[in-house]
Amino acid sequence: MLETIGLGSLDDLFEPIPEDVRLDRPLEIPPGVSEMEIVADLRDLAGRNRSADDLVCFAGGGAYDHYVPAIVWALAGRSEIYTSYTPYQPELSQGVLQSLFEFQSMICELTGLEVSNASLYDGATALVEAVNLARGVPAGGRVLVSSGVDPRYVDTLRAYGRGAGYEPELFEWTSGVPEVASDVAAVIAQYPNVYGCLEAVRSVFVAAREGGARSIQVFDPLSLGVLASPAENGADVAVAEGQPLGNHLNFGGPYLGSLACRMSHVRKMPGRIVRETAYVDGKTGYVLTLQAREQHIRREKANSNICTNQTLMAVAAAIYLAWLGPAGLRELGRQCGSKAAYAVERLTAIHGVELLFPAEPYFKEFAVRLPAPAAQIRDALLARGYLAGVPLADADGHVLLVAVTERRTRAEIDGLAAALGEVLS
Repeated sequence: MLETIGLGSLDDLFEPIPEDVRLDRPLEIPPGVSEMEIVADLRDLAGRNRSADDLVCFAGGGAYDHYVPAIVWALAGRSEIYTSYTPYQPELSQGVLQSLFEFQSMICELTGLEVSNASLYDGATALVEAVNLARGVPAGGRVLVSSGVDPRYVDTLRAYGRGAGYEPELFEWTSGVPEVASDVAAVIAQYPNVYGCLEAVRSVFVAAREGGARSIQVFDPLSLGVLASPAENGADVAVAEGQPLGNHLNFGGPYLGSLACRMSHVRKMPGRIVRETAYVDGKTGYVLTLQAREQHIRREKANSNICTNQTLMAVAAAIYLAWLGPAGLRELGRQCGSKAAYAVERLTAIHGVELLFPAEPYFKEFAVRLPAPAAQIRDALLARGYLAGVPLADADGHVLLVAVTERRTRAEIDGLAAALGEVLS
């Protein structure tokens, strides 16, 4: 290779690199081993993990143990559509493009909004992109965020906001409607919120509209069989973490973000959009559209620095939603809600366990206050076979967020209650 490019040594190859940035010491890498040896080492490491089948999962907080039908990854893994990227050659990629068009159509139907993109990285960065959209028309403006929004999403907003020129301003979700002045660009609320509660987002979004700001809702896509859609709540933009849509927990990723908005905002929407077109012979075809606003075409005028998306996860989501269907979505929502209600009844019957917001309605997730530190109780329940929930940051660390999906049975809920009672006693 050196001979082909006209160099005499590796030192010549690295000559353009300034000496002061070159590594002047050997890398601390152990000697190489055979494939057989490294596979044995990796299996040993993997054996230290507890199998998901060993634990009954009541953890949530943004990633949920919903059932993933076998058909989802049997189809998503087919070579015709198995890709992580948005295709740029439509004549070679009609299968993937049609799948993404179906995904977008389903997200629009779920949210009640007119246009969706072909997915983003995850829920948190989708929220960042929604804020960029809101602050782009007109440019700038403050960003108000409900204290019920997942703190990790707020941290992500804060990180991106440093460069974009804004700092998220929190308002207390239990204190009613915030004051929306004329310099506010976006008002954000989560429904259900980080505590699992159904806060009064409609009133918040009415105030936003009257103040001239855009309303952004963070939503749970699997709640929409039983809860009002973002459009019904008055949202201009809706974003979600798409992990519950046929994607396994996967130790935290990869996941996908979805973003939908009103047609009036389509030219500020980040990422890719797939639309229907027609071949010269009149047959239906699919292409990427409105690409002139994207980074790879007009970088200096781009709405976003998005360079790719999570196509494979979006394809899986489309397959999952097609499998579930409207009736299945409603049934799943009813099961989550009724099982969560039963879990609240069983857990709050234990001495010292209280629902954090007893007056607020909830969907599949709820927060309980415990008589001891939540992290300690969670760890003690692990030994009894239960991933009991997610400890939340609060004044004394005693709040545990519990999620109940359609996978949980009455026996598992009863078992969690019995184990929690033993730990607390």
